[in-house]
Amino acid sequence: MGEFELIARYFEPLSRGRPSSYLVLGPGDDCAIQRVDPGAELVFSVDTLVAGVHFPASYDPENLGWRSLAVAASDLAAMGADPVCFTLALTLPDIDEAWLTGFARGLSRAADRFGLLLAGGDTTRGPLTLSLQVHGTVPSGTAIRRSGACPGDLVCVSGTLGDAGEALRWLDVNHPGPDEAFVLARYHRPQPRLELGRALRGYASAAIDISDGLLADLGHILDASGVGARLELEQVPLSDALMRLAGESAAMRAVVAGDDYELCVTMAPETWQILPQACRNQLTVVGRITEESGLRLFSHGAELHQAARGYDHFGATE
Repeated sequence: MGEFELIARYFEPLSRGRPSSYLVLGPGDDCAIQRVDPGAELVFSVDTLVAGVHFPASYDPENLGWRSLAVAASDLAAMGADPVCFTLALTLPDIDEAWLTGFARGLSRAADRFGLLLAGGDTTRGPLTLSLQVHGTVPSGTAIRRSGACPGDLVCVSGTLGDAGEALRWLDVNHPGPDEAFVLARYHRPQPRLELGRALRGYASAAIDISDGLLADLGHILDASGVGARLELEQVPLSDALMRLAGESAAMRAVVAGDDYELCVTMAPETWQILPQACRNQLTVVGRITEESGLRLFSHGAELHQAARGYDHFGATE
């Protein structure tokens, strides 16, 4: 099977089936064409996943298809963007039709769930590597940035934290119990908070998706905004499964573990009071932005001096 037959068989179907007035031209030409409405802005982000670094070399291809697009789409959620399309650059060591079938199936199901169409891409031979660029739009001036947090703002997170990080301990378990299965599902099939991100436009002062751990990712908001924060460890939302599996270390694991792809957002206390209840139901207040720089972590009133801050691509922690 050659490159163009591979593309036609496994990936061109991802550009069809759901009508879009925004993807004017998809795969098959030198470039894709995306239309952007007057009064809207294009937002885009690219993520690269490397076998042996971001996922095990033997990782299930259907889970990889879903996960690779979810990771990229989570960046759109953090900006409050409406998803439109994505591109895929796929480097393969060889053509494995069973692997490609599973990968394309997972990618297709994720694309349908997230409202994204394949706009194009490239394939080449080499170590297994995936690069996905996602495109979305926002009404002009409404994108939620990292740089808007202000002293006094509340720090909020969506969902529960630490589940996907805990799953790393159970990836090789053949017959996981209910708790292990729960955290594994959070790792294999992350759910980017696209609807919540869009609903937070006009309310959140800053946002980021939690990919490298809450401490690390909130740190990016603090750096961009020129502020600090105080976090209350006992307020971090934890799943029952994580608490049973990790015990007393669950909360600390939750703030340093990555791969949750939940949202960390900041907003003024008065904004929290008028936030639609559907949004408040998905968020937990875990701290407050401070004028004093630095990220301080407290547990029951006592400050903790943590060493780890989260995942760093060029070091274990920062």
